[in-house]
Amino acid sequence: MRVVLASRLFVPEVAAAAFRLRALTDALAGAGHEVTVLTTRAPEAAGPPPETGARVLRRPVLRDRSGSVRGYLQYASFDVPLAFRLLLRRMDAVVCEPPPSTGVVVAAVCALRRVPFFYYAADIWSDALVAAGAPRPVVAVMRGLERIALRRATGVLAVSDGVAERAVALGATPERVEVVSNGIDTATFTPGPHQEDDPGPLLVYTGTMSEWQGADVFVRALPKVRRSVPDARLVFLGQGSAEPELRELASRLAPGAVEFGGIVPPEAAARLLRSARGALVSIVPGRGYDFARPTKIYAATACGTAVLFAGAGDAAALVRDNGLGLVADHNPDDVADRMIDLLTGAAIDPDHLVRWTEENASLRSTGRRAARWIEQRCATRSVVPARPSPDPG
Repeated sequence: MRVVLASRLFVPEVAAAAFRLRALTDALAGAGHEVTVLTTRAPEAAGPPPETGARVLRRPVLRDRSGSVRGYLQYASFDVPLAFRLLLRRMDAVVCEPPPSTGVVVAAVCALRRVPFFYYAADIWSDALVAAGAPRPVVAVMRGLERIALRRATGVLAVSDGVAERAVALGATPERVEVVSNGIDTATFTPGPHQEDDPGPLLVYTGTMSEWQGADVFVRALPKVRRSVPDARLVFLGQGSAEPELRELASRLAPGAVEFGGIVPPEAAARLLRSARGALVSIVPGRGYDFARPTKIYAATACGTAVLFAGAGDAAALVRDNGLGLVADHNPDDVADRMIDLLTGAAIDPDHLVRWTEENASLRSTGRRAARWIEQRCATRSVVPARPSPDPG
């Protein structure tokens, strides 16, 4: 088949979506399909694009001040040209990532071209807006777009049972939803070697910092932690809407003890995780996002680093039931106690963490499962290749 992947993010950009689609691309190409990725021109800071089994076509896009494709104008700057790029392309199936606006554009073009499309639901965007406290009209618009994408999709790839349940609640029929799990690149996030210099009692937070994740709880806990472990430090890697608040909070509550490293290549994040005493992950409970399983959990365990999860729901159960680290209520006192446990040597076997991740959360296996399901769904539909049309390259 000629398979097109449409996403505003793709490697070398550092994002879970980019890694996930890279794994799917490699799996589809490895199965003999012709894969084309329609994506954006990556920032120079992202580094050189890696070799993939796909033809990757990049176009300029609007980015915010931090360099991310995030915001309604930024999404539109990708979605509008995408419609024309899809209309002029020979294709037998399309896979797209959120935001839902991209899903709606792909749904419209694929309906016109009579081509099946697959929506890769890493999360539910309208739920995330609710969790972040977005205005009701904004949530309503996003919810409507998300319903259209999920209902029109030939198939929905969900990264967890919780996401699958929400996709069905929003209109996707159960037989069109497949749980392929989330994962991490276990060739990059590996258990060794550690840095030569011991960074001391260090805890690391990697990835997005948004309101619904509530990473401020770790900064608020730090003064209590430093009373027991005076040289304890936190490092935040990544970015997000909550970063300014976190910076202000850190300068006020723990000056000099919290570092913000911005977006770094995956290899750099892996090196820091290997040297840390623990990795920090959080979700504010009760905001409708308790079904999420953040990828940063797998990034840590793949490096043999234990996780401290602050919150409740699926991610808490994942960490607790599989012995991946510690779980705390989402409040500074309880979080501080568990941070102290990690910093003072909580007994969690790193070999178990690495082995569990390889067996349960490797992107290689996730990509293969997703590719096989797309093949099966297309075969069930008896897909007929689209008529050749001019391919602009």
